[in-house]
Amino acid sequence: MSQTESAGVVLVIGGAGYVGSHCCKAFAEAGWKVVVFDNLSTGWEDFVRWGTLIRGDILNPADLAAAMDAVKPDAVAHFAAKAYVGESVTEPATYYRTNTVGAMNVLDAMRAAGVNKFVFSSTCATYGVPVRTPIDEQHPQAPINPYGQSKLMVEHILRDYSAAYDLSYVALRYFNAAGADAAGEVGERHEPETHVIPLAIRGAQQSDYVFTIFGDDFDTRDGTGLRDYIHVTDLADAHCRALTYLKAGGESNIFNLGTGNGTTVSEIADAVSAVSGRPLPRKVIGRRPGDPPALVASAAKARDVLGWVPQHSGIDNIIETAWRWHERQHNFGR
Repeated sequence: MSQTESAGVVLVIGGAGYVGSHCCKAFAEAGWKVVVFDNLSTGWEDFVRWGTLIRGDILNPADLAAAMDAVKPDAVAHFAAKAYVGESVTEPATYYRTNTVGAMNVLDAMRAAGVNKFVFSSTCATYGVPVRTPIDEQHPQAPINPYGQSKLMVEHILRDYSAAYDLSYVALRYFNAAGADAAGEVGERHEPETHVIPLAIRGAQQSDYVFTIFGDDFDTRDGTGLRDYIHVTDLADAHCRALTYLKAGGESNIFNLGTGNGTTVSEIADAVSAVSGRPLPRKVIGRRPGDPPALVASAAKARDVLGWVPQHSGIDNIIETAWRWHERQHNFGR
């Protein structure tokens, strides 16, 4: 695409967060004009590098209406959400309000502004404990926590809004987002940090931190939990393809985003130790309630419909890019 030709304007709700910021970079490189809408409660202002920032809250309809009026987007990509499973159990009201009501507010603001193309960040947590693997899009959805339930409710709302209001949407069910931008411009930064790869890296960086493994008696090849890790750059590519698909008139659809391969927690720890060249002290404690032994995606539908094939999601590349990002952050005192 030439520099003068634009794919359109995309309003990125929650574009200052981990996945959202990587997607903003991909959108901009694909020719979209990017505008970020974020309240910076969990996002980071220094991650807004590929477009302007509108500070606002999805729980304030007036903020959304003003943003739609100012930006006049061709499409909306929605990432803003609470995403801590344990917290969702103790604070379900926050999760239903932010994730479900917040998404509804965005959709209603779009409808009032005449915007009808929407890409939604969903999750494999909508499936709950798998009854078969790999998990395809037809797998039963039975969330086991309010986080997954809040996202599934949005999927139901999307289906109904699409039927009633001429909305075209793509919902993308992520498996485990991981890694960092290869150029080091953005990476994984959460407060508090609960994700396994950043925590393993912390264990290699900090001599006083012991990496914790929750359970080593699962029915997996080494007894530790097995998950499907997908590089955040590949996730960003899928979002670009989803926008292109909708722009071309594609019908509303839902896709899994994963690799079809799983890596265990022990293998993650070993890979971090190998990449860093440092020992990784670890301890094993009991399983967390509700943790399934294995979660692995079938992403054949995304391949067949969107032409999406992960290019960056080998576990060594995921760890190497994450390590470079976290070392840089660590060296700068973060």
